[in-house]
Amino acid sequence: MKDYYAILGIASDAAGEAVRTAYRRKALQLHPDRNTAPEATDKFRDVQEAYDVLSDPARRHVYDENRRRNLLDKPLETAREIWKHYIEGVLQ
Repeated sequence: MKDYYAILGIASDAAGEAVRTAYRRKALQLHPDRNTAPEATDKFRDVQEAYDVLSDPARRHVYDENRRRNLLDKPLETAREIWKHYIEGVLQ
């Protein structure tokens, strides 16, 4: 399970405007026309996917519930993935 909040670099309680601002910032940074790095296209798709889910209140609610359950059901696996995305975000 991807951590969409970490991909956009926002807190899980971020408002809609913060989601939109973070998306625009990341999209400009990773857009394939501006960034020629080989992994930029994949990261750009991840940012787009994260925005699509987090900008829609119904989809965001389902995602948040699934995220909460995964953390309770598979805490080590989920924690590893969250930290992986967090560290990648910090190192950028």
